[in-house]
Amino acid sequence: MLKIFTKSFAELSTEELYDILQLRAEVFVVEQNCPYQDIDGKDKKALHIIGFKNDKIVAYCRIFKPGDYFEKASIGRVVVAKNERKFGYGHVIFQHSIEAVKKYFNETSIKISAQLYLKKFYESHGFIQVGEGYLEDDIPHIAMLSHI
Repeated sequence: MLKIFTKSFAELSTEELYDILQLRAEVFVVEQNCPYQDIDGKDKKALHIIGFKNDKIVAYCRIFKPGDYFEKASIGRVVVAKNERKFGYGHVIFQHSIEAVKKYFNETSIKISAQLYLKKFYESHGFIQVGEGYLEDDIPHIAMLSHI
């Protein structure tokens, strides 16, 4: 079972921050073979949605209030450890993130920059594609919006 916590950057322990960055690098840099600057200076502004299983971080994403990343509230860096994907934790952490945007920012509109291959995943959470696709770090992406 996934236990989910929402923390500001200042509330993260050193160990939690290390484990989050390790998970993001495992998936976004190594697994996707995409060297890019993951530590982008935005983590300090984000709220961090962290999914623990047996005291280990296995799912994560970060949320932003309007203006801190996009003009609208946003969710990003959605990630689940490879060996934990079969349990549906991506849906759990993402749905929790949508609820956190409502709770912490009182926002009902969210923008994401989604990897194209995950379009159906995000559509299942009420997001729709806006505009044309684009490359971000050499990976096809699309902008998507949700009005929750």
